[in-house]
Amino acid sequence: MDTTPPPVAPPPPAPPTSGRATLILVLGILGIVCCPVLGPAAWIMGKNELAAIAAGQSPAKEEGMAKAGMILGIIGTVFLAFGLLWVVFFGGLSVLSAVFGQ
Repeated sequence: MDTTPPPVAPPPPAPPTSGRATLILVLGILGIVCCPVLGPAAWIMGKNELAAIAAGQSPAKEEGMAKAGMILGIIGTVFLAFGLLWVVFFGGLSVLSAVFGQ
């Protein structure tokens, strides 16, 4: 009698990754750390990627990175809005004080 086990089938190949979720996460991090202008881009791209994942067009395993990048993009957009308000408000006050303070 032959006691050798039957051959084992190889595991199925891993589903391809798109890389968009990684890009969204990187843009979200950069939007918080150094360049808030990238925040809206991460937010919009993250929303689109999550819609593509829900539709089955992108791998579901990238949902966490896409969601994290989108949330960081929202935070970066808030920082951008506060920064613009600060520049406009305090910049406008400094111009008025320079004009009328003389």
